[in-house]
Amino acid sequence: MDYRNQIINGDCQEALQQIPDNSVDLIFTSPPYADQRKSTYGGVHPNEYVDWFVPISAHLLRVLKPSGTFILNIKEKVIEGERSTYVMELILTMRRQGWLWTEEFIWHKKNCYPGKWPNRFRDAWERLLQFNKSRKFAMYQEEVMVPMGNWANSRLKNLSQTDKTRDNSKVGSGFGKNVSNWLERDRAYPTNVLHLATECSNKNHSAAFPEELPEWFIKLFTQTNDVVLDPFMGSGTTVMVANRMARRSIGIEIVPEYCEMVETQLQQQAVQLAIFKDSRAIDWEHLVRFNSAA
Repeated sequence: MDYRNQIINGDCQEALQQIPDNSVDLIFTSPPYADQRKSTYGGVHPNEYVDWFVPISAHLLRVLKPSGTFILNIKEKVIEGERSTYVMELILTMRRQGWLWTEEFIWHKKNCYPGKWPNRFRDAWERLLQFNKSRKFAMYQEEVMVPMGNWANSRLKNLSQTDKTRDNSKVGSGFGKNVSNWLERDRAYPTNVLHLATECSNKNHSAAFPEELPEWFIKLFTQTNDVVLDPFMGSGTTVMVANRMARRSIGIEIVPEYCEMVETQLQQQAVQLAIFKDSRAIDWEHLVRFNSAA
């Protein structure tokens, strides 16, 4: 199977059967949330969501490499003033399925929609759940390091004797620090909170996320020519970003119009990338393959 930006139109549970075992480096996706996007995807009731998703996650577990990572963007909905528990139930079920729930990232939406509710505030964040098949997985932390910031100019200027040794926490937490380790460093490792604005441009899709979101995780968990899969492709943000970053990609989407739109965008992107001679590890001749639903 040629993974050079493969676009598959069809139900993801069926389409995933085309992908061989242990062949994908990163799965990054945001499936339809419970009872949302009904006009496009039909909607899944919160009480049925786990049963609906588990057969899909079984295929994802099969196709992911032992060194690979699965990032699931999802958020609980509110039903009659109470948060649903379907995401927590899904995590527990996936662990029983064989997944390791390795980490949880938070996407802080810097420009979340305004609103007012009688018993809660605006939703300004979403979950990005990290699952793995094994405890040792590919991770390239240096690729997402951030600038140290201006605080280092004053904090590291005059180090005390305590700063030059490992200083254990005074509250007995077991944590410690050696401030001198930060001397002559201009970058630091990030936190697990990503501060990104929501997608504001019109992508002809009701739930498009910003390009910076998959880009950050593609940097963190893949290298050039690795395979990135989005089984709920939507407007194609993940595959577009993967292509731009010289990764191979597979996008699965049940709506034919979205597949056609992404195919056109990939072709346009290919021309733009060729103009800028950014053709590293990309086979332009096999850039797009579009499979119609059976």
